[in-house]
Amino acid sequence: MADISKANGTLLGEHVYVFDPSMHMEDIQAKVTAIFEQMEANEFGGERYALLFKPGTYNILFDVGFYTHVAGLGQNPDDVLIEGGINVPANWMPHRNATCNFWRTLENFAVNASEATNNTTTIAVSQAAPIRRVHVKSSGGLWLFQVDEETGAGGWASGGFMADSVVDHTVLPGSQQQWLSRNNRYGSWANGVWNMVFVGDTNAPCDDDFPATPYTTLERTPVIREKPYLYVTDEDEYAVFVPELQENAQGPSWADEKTTPGKSISIDDFYIAHPTGADAASINEALEEGKHVLFTPGIYRLEDTLEVKNEDTVVLGLGQPSLIPVNGGPAISVGDVDGVTIAGLIIDAGEATSPTLIEIGPQGSSDSHDKPTFLYDLTARTAGHCGNDVGVTINSHNVVCDQLWLWRADHGEGCSWNSNPTKHGVIVNGDHVTIYGLFNEHHKEYQTLWNGDGGRLYFYQSEIPYDPPDQDSWMCGATNGFASYKVADTVTDHEAWGLGIYSYFRDSPTKLENAIEVPEAPGVKLHHLTTVWLNGTPGSEITHIVNGLGDAVYANSPESAMRQTMNEYPNAE
Repeated sequence: MADISKANGTLLGEHVYVFDPSMHMEDIQAKVTAIFEQMEANEFGGERYALLFKPGTYNILFDVGFYTHVAGLGQNPDDVLIEGGINVPANWMPHRNATCNFWRTLENFAVNASEATNNTTTIAVSQAAPIRRVHVKSSGGLWLFQVDEETGAGGWASGGFMADSVVDHTVLPGSQQQWLSRNNRYGSWANGVWNMVFVGDTNAPCDDDFPATPYTTLERTPVIREKPYLYVTDEDEYAVFVPELQENAQGPSWADEKTTPGKSISIDDFYIAHPTGADAASINEALEEGKHVLFTPGIYRLEDTLEVKNEDTVVLGLGQPSLIPVNGGPAISVGDVDGVTIAGLIIDAGEATSPTLIEIGPQGSSDSHDKPTFLYDLTARTAGHCGNDVGVTINSHNVVCDQLWLWRADHGEGCSWNSNPTKHGVIVNGDHVTIYGLFNEHHKEYQTLWNGDGGRLYFYQSEIPYDPPDQDSWMCGATNGFASYKVADTVTDHEAWGLGIYSYFRDSPTKLENAIEVPEAPGVKLHHLTTVWLNGTPGSEITHIVNGLGDAVYANSPESAMRQTMNEYPNAE
């Protein structure tokens, strides 16, 4: 039997546990349970972990907490089977409230839940908790929320993401309020609350009855390259697999005994960064030499910007690592080059204000790119006593984003209107930029400012700021508030599907005139728009959905005062 004491003794460092099916299952169970107990409620802690499983079957049942990355090391998801269960519960919050279940990753394994969990896999999450390349075999299906045993009601859950996955039976969102499902296959999809978007799925629900059923369904994904992942080769060596670019894709890339098409990069071609030894200078030296970068779990305080100048570079995080720019620059800047990957990272604002935390292409970038740059599973986070102007600035053309959460913190130590300021979550200056799954919240001006032409957005979830102290503090000229989603007046070609904008004006009776503002141009089209008044000070409201159209949301009841929708803008009639 393999010795579990060596599980975190690999070149990946002590916070990466590599399990082997020859290890005692009791030892693996004890280790993953201990990590969950440490991380269950560790929302703003500094610990990070990756739990990696070599190919084989594991008879274990465990839960996944904050800053924990669970992944199989097979070429395909079915190479690793968790025969017992993996779940994300919300027991640490009252009434099984999962609205703060952030920052965890599940990818590249199969799971078959046992009778101990009623043969059901429960993943009760909100933002920044992606599910990728997972095969849920559980006969009870996949639940995206958790039932509060005291009341029998579903605990709140508020937004998630699943891609390139298979669920053999039913997906039950229950009380899950919004979700993006991309290139998945499932037996059935049970319900929706406010905004459920399906792009390139097999067996997705029909959206003809919107808004009675809150579905937005697109048959194919126009352009995608699935996220790269770490695996072990037949020679038991680590490598990173980079899937190939697909157009008009439907369904998972690996299902039906296929292998995801793409190429393998040896671990020898990576600079493996550890928080105790890596700094900006050593990482930049490796990047300059043509190396890729693999960040192991931890927190990296960067004295300088990481500069990605070579095409096809892969920068990949294991275990939700955090990068913090400490001198007021971006954490990462990418040249105007082809085919870069930035994936699996938290970019935290530092005490010195950065103009932007991530910059894709320098200002004035003008090249077209046949091989797009891809951004996957990134959080740009501005917590207490920190600041930045923008989370992500995209200057290059032909960039594709796949699950971004751009968050000015609304809770936690040191969060207030003036103590963690940001202006925008994302500014898109490049043309032909595509975003799947944009979660963008609480910034003080436009959450999203889209200046480039040819943009495409699939699923938008945005809570506007909770904390304007009064209306005068939140004005765009003479207009009440800043639209969450702003497409610049110069744009002539833009299309977006499944936009949900929500208000909770906690501290004053604040009004927002328009949730969305776009130019009136024939090439600018919006599909399935929703506004919701979550709660707030009496007198607060979102007055219109888009460009002065749509009724206000301003109270919890009647239903029309809480939620408003619009099928199309401009109206096809």
